[in-house]
Amino acid sequence: MFDTSQTDPVRDARHLRLDTLVRLRWLAVAGQGAAVAGAHLGLGLPLPFGWCFLVVAASSWLNLTLRIRYPASHRLSDDAAVLLLAFDIIQLAALLFLTGGLQNPFALLFLAPVLISATALPPAHTLALGLLAVGLSTMLALVYRPLPWFAGETLELPFLYVSGVWTAILLGTAFTGVYAWRVAEEARQLARALAATELVLAREQHLSQLDGLAAAAAHELGTPLATITVVAKELDRQLGPSANPSVAEDLALLRDQVERCRGILAKLTSLDADQGGFIETITLSHLVEELVAPQRALGIILDVTTKGEGPEPACRRNPGVMFGLGNIVDNAIDFAESCVSIEARWSADRVTLEIRDDGPGFAPEVLLRVGEPYVSTRSAAAAGTDGGTGLGLGLFIAKTLIERSGAQLSLTNAVDPSTGAVVRIGWTRHIFEREVKGLRNPGAGGAAPLTQAPGVPI
Repeated sequence: MFDTSQTDPVRDARHLRLDTLVRLRWLAVAGQGAAVAGAHLGLGLPLPFGWCFLVVAASSWLNLTLRIRYPASHRLSDDAAVLLLAFDIIQLAALLFLTGGLQNPFALLFLAPVLISATALPPAHTLALGLLAVGLSTMLALVYRPLPWFAGETLELPFLYVSGVWTAILLGTAFTGVYAWRVAEEARQLARALAATELVLAREQHLSQLDGLAAAAAHELGTPLATITVVAKELDRQLGPSANPSVAEDLALLRDQVERCRGILAKLTSLDADQGGFIETITLSHLVEELVAPQRALGIILDVTTKGEGPEPACRRNPGVMFGLGNIVDNAIDFAESCVSIEARWSADRVTLEIRDDGPGFAPEVLLRVGEPYVSTRSAAAAGTDGGTGLGLGLFIAKTLIERSGAQLSLTNAVDPSTGAVVRIGWTRHIFEREVKGLRNPGAGGAAPLTQAPGVPI
């Protein structure tokens, strides 16, 4: 029942921890024990104390067995979790049978195992547990021991009231199960979307690390390559015209290849030397051009406008922001009829970027739930004939990456007479230009950026 051979950490992370169920069952045991002892010893109600004690003890024995047999970090398979939760429902039903059936006010505790299942298990398993709880509650509405009451008095609730309790259990099981499953599913979708975002960033970081390794390798290989160059020249000088033609040809080839290697290493070294300059710093107009350059051959008109007041702002190159902006531009081109306009503006205190297409615009549900994962960017009707609208992760990832840089992103639809979607991204200028301290603005004729505030690069 408890398979310890599972080693997939991604799959196991979705499963219930055994320690969670054990702790919850200890809480139930404590509550049940206190209720039974209080009713029998405190209030003097004539209930079958021995049988009730054995039913409560069964949960304690199961908990002790699980605690001894498995480590606290053990994660249950779906089937094992269902069996344990089914045991909890059956144990509660046995205790209720001894203490008045559905006339016992604690009958609503049938909802607890179903609620736990809805948050962590597939819907089919939750449905099975819900049917078990409703089925046992139906039996308890008809077959049960009398509700314990004070000596000489009898308390028998009308069947209509018992039917109301059964209906409450039925509706509560259905409502809380669906509600808890929906909330948990949204949390799981968010976790998967964030995992996808982290994967994208990890790949970009890996590429950046490869650039650094290439520059380091160039520096390290420079010394032995210089030695080879000196030896080749010395051999050529010593042999001179008397060298064998084949040897002279080999020496010439060696010198040519050495020069070729030196040229390659010089390029790699220049990449490292230019960091903080062209490679790491980019002006707003260059940033826009880098976004649209790969899209110019797709048959969509790209209308790019850059204008502003004063020196053009520059920022540190950030793969996450470039990926997010590129995703928005790709989306605009996918849904545009014929034209996508990109307008970059700046002033003394603000930098804005507006991406507008002439397509059908955003679906109303997207505008209402912007920023949530797994919300498809456009409606099915707007998706055309491609057969689907995707998972909707692109917009979530783009929004997350861009807003992480300190920007504000808004989505709207153009109003008549224009149509299409409008995405506006805005930074305060000191946020956009942070980490560009000490660098000249390449597009401002040597003028430095307006601010030199330290911070994390966008």
